[in-house]
This record gives sequence, structure tokens and C-alpha cells, in this order.
Amino acid sequence: MIGIDITSIDRIKNMYEKFGRKAYERFLDDEEIELIKKPETAAGFWAAKEAASKAIGTGIGKECSFHDIKIKKTKLGAPKIKYTKALRKKFKIKKSYLSITHDQGIAVAVVTLEKRNK
Repeated sequence: MIGIDITSIDRIKNMYEKFGRKAYERFLDDEEIELIKKPETAAGFWAAKEAASKAIGTGIGKECSFHDIKIKKTKLGAPKIKYTKALRKKFKIKKSYLSITHDQGIAVAVVTLEKRNK
């Protein structure tokens, strides 16, 4: 399964300027917020969570919220994505992969999933 999303960096930046930390708390937990050093990163995380929800086939909503998906960094600084145990079980997620990029005022994320057969 594949999910992709594109997000305006200015939209996320303006949201943060208007609402401060509360804007980030809408879609990130404390550990994720600690990783944000610039608006590009925040927009990339938004796009990543949207792409992750699309990869499982739901989008962000009742079955999958922003807080059911966590973004972390590897030791080398690459982003990685984790779903809650409940989502992994419900949607039979075996493994997930994430790529994020940003340029010219937009952030794009792609998520691919491997599903278990059973």
C-alpha cells in the first residue's frame, strides 16, 4: 500500500504563528514537537501523517487520528513512522517506510506499507 500527501509550508507556519504550540499539539505529541526546528519539518510531519493514513486506506478521521501515527528519527536522522499497536493489528501492518522532502514552499511525504497475509 502507498500513501502520498503534499502540504503548504506557509499554511503550517501561519497556523503556528497564530496558535503557537497548540497548533503543533493538534497533530504531534511532545516527542515529535521536540524534533521540530523549522516550519519545513512541521509541514513534512503533517504530510507524513496524512500519507500514512492514506496508505492504510482511511485518511485522517474516525478510524485513524494524527495521534495514532508517530514520527521518529533514526540514528542517522532519517524519518521513520510508527502506527499504534491497535492500528497495526486492525490493518495488518507488517512494516512501514517513510520519505519526506520539501522545496519551493511545499512538503511532500510518501509512505509505503507491507501487510501481513493473515
